[in-house]
Amino acid sequence: MSQSTSSKPLALITGASTGIGATYADRLAKRGYDLILVARDGAKLEQLAAKLSSENGVSVRAFRADLTDAASLKSLETLIRDTPQISLLVNNAGSILPGGFKDSDVEDIDNLIRLNVTSLARLSRVALDGLKTHKDGAIINIASVLALAAEISDPVYTASKAFVLTFTQSLQVELANSGLYFQVVLPAATRTDIWAKGGKNIEEVPGVMEVDELVDAALVGFDKKEPVTIPPLQDENKWFALDNARQALRMEFLQSHAAPRYK
Repeated sequence: MSQSTSSKPLALITGASTGIGATYADRLAKRGYDLILVARDGAKLEQLAAKLSSENGVSVRAFRADLTDAASLKSLETLIRDTPQISLLVNNAGSILPGGFKDSDVEDIDNLIRLNVTSLARLSRVALDGLKTHKDGAIINIASVLALAAEISDPVYTASKAFVLTFTQSLQVELANSGLYFQVVLPAATRTDIWAKGGKNIEEVPGVMEVDELVDAALVGFDKKEPVTIPPLQDENKWFALDNARQALRMEFLQSHAAPRYK
């Protein structure tokens, strides 16, 4: 569907054909956003775009792109540069490996990094100049609680989500005076098709959150302008304690000599 020139805010969502991305699309359409939906499955995108446009009276464009492919990624970057009306970027696209590190093919590892890390960083930078022109410009980056729990999952996926967390926190510091808002969301296990794609049985995973609840909670955090949103965390003081301890370490790192234990 063609993009309108309406005065509605415009959001671009990656990984938008199913799961978390499709739910963000639904919720943002209900909030009155025009949308650009990005994913590899063009047919699903077109169906979702037509549904959301009809139900909510917004303009929805489907843009098929494989973010692991350099040419496809650059085509999306061109679209973003040519569409300064975008005021919200939701970096949701991501995948997992079928097995652990020792059982994974190097090309699968490379593709996961391209999708979970490289495309997120590139799209964030490409969108930045346009986002700065909006008083409510924002980026939502979808990470994972695994960014804080390296022991739970495979090394590559876990490290990719740690990148998303750290990347977003660093953006919050570097661009603190830009007027932009950067939110990083850390879901735990969520009921989406990512599990089947990774060859995992969701029914064997404890504490699975429904995708509607996850996105609705994340948007409450968005409205509150939380820098870090962790929907499954019941006691937010535990996050504050961890983050305060991390920040307290910074001055300890500024030393000219090694600690006595290394002498």
